[in-house]
Amino acid sequence: MGTGLVVGLSVLAGGVVATAGGLLLRGRKSKSPLSRRLASSRHGSSGAGGVMRALTRLITRRPRSFYDELPLVKLSNKRGMEVHVSALGAAITKMVVPDKCGRGADVVLGYKDLETYATGEPVTYFGVVVGRCANRIANGKMTFNGTKHQLTCNNGPNHLHGGDMGLHKRVFDVSLIKGDDYDGATLTYMSPDGEEGYPGNLFISVTYKLRTSLNELECSITATTDAATPVNIAQHSYFNLAGHASGDILCHELTIHGDHYTPVTASLIPTGAIVPVAGTPFDFTKPHAIGGRIEEAGGYDHNYVLFGMGPQARFVVQSNGQASTKPKLAAVLKDPKSGRVMQVSTTAPGMQFYSGNFLDGVAGKGGACYAKHGGLCLETQAFPDSVNQPDFPGVLLQPGEVYRHHIAYKFGLASK
Repeated sequence: MGTGLVVGLSVLAGGVVATAGGLLLRGRKSKSPLSRRLASSRHGSSGAGGVMRALTRLITRRPRSFYDELPLVKLSNKRGMEVHVSALGAAITKMVVPDKCGRGADVVLGYKDLETYATGEPVTYFGVVVGRCANRIANGKMTFNGTKHQLTCNNGPNHLHGGDMGLHKRVFDVSLIKGDDYDGATLTYMSPDGEEGYPGNLFISVTYKLRTSLNELECSITATTDAATPVNIAQHSYFNLAGHASGDILCHELTIHGDHYTPVTASLIPTGAIVPVAGTPFDFTKPHAIGGRIEEAGGYDHNYVLFGMGPQARFVVQSNGQASTKPKLAAVLKDPKSGRVMQVSTTAPGMQFYSGNFLDGVAGKGGACYAKHGGLCLETQAFPDSVNQPDFPGVLLQPGEVYRHHIAYKFGLASK
């Protein structure tokens, strides 16, 4: 397609089709499947027999589901990068990036269709936006302003990634946007008071911008509320820079710009401590192969305190959730085989590094089967269970404030 964006024909509800040139009504540009088949039967067959064969083929094909009609935005640039974004969960369902030989490969894990994103078990959160609060909240309990709140518990005794019907399973409204050096889309959703136990109406906006001059995808998340409520929204893509179906990520090399992390209990709830990574298998301040110490670590599913903030993080992070007003480099991921390199920059104070420990043969797109460590997540966010941890930066958003979280995924090639 070259530079630009397009929403595929038959994906927008109400018969509206979006293209790089704007909006048009589907009926003015294309005929319905039935009319096309009937037209074909008139040209290729005669009489009622041809019509009946066309009707039979139409009736016996796979029925379209609600999910088939949801908007799917396709972004691409002249440098070989392509990104697909769904209205369901504001999910990144595809991300094609060229390797050192110029060959493109899809580097994010995903399902074969949107219905599986909504109904698949166990829930993997492939590519979706998660919240209202990403990560875990102990026992789904929180107390603020003198009121106790009970959230949905969907991860054993704990609340995870916004609950059973968090943002990952919500349908967002979609608007196309364009700038001098980007094409993109803004996706919005209003989370009503009481959804999954959270107080207040929360208006959420997620904007994706694919740069036309370089292979960089920006994700900007904002939120406002009419009542005090905790907010910690994250993008949850799984990456495998060798290609989503290429095997495990244990040979990927990772650098994390965080010299402290938050240890967790057996149920993956933070202990409340913020400790140095030095001398532990969690030290990625210099490049390390992910598989080199993974057994010693027991697998990675830990929050890193970014940008040298350490235990002082709660005094540095602003009330709108930002550790900095502009994204700063948080991590660098490299695949030696393909030569692909991804830099992750963010304004968030923390990053959850998850090494795909619970993938166990998940059926993916294109016939892929995702085994343990088949992909990894670098989820920039606030710290887990912050609402219950007095030594962590706060996540309570007040009316009149604007929550802001900016992320940039920049792709390049390793130097020889």
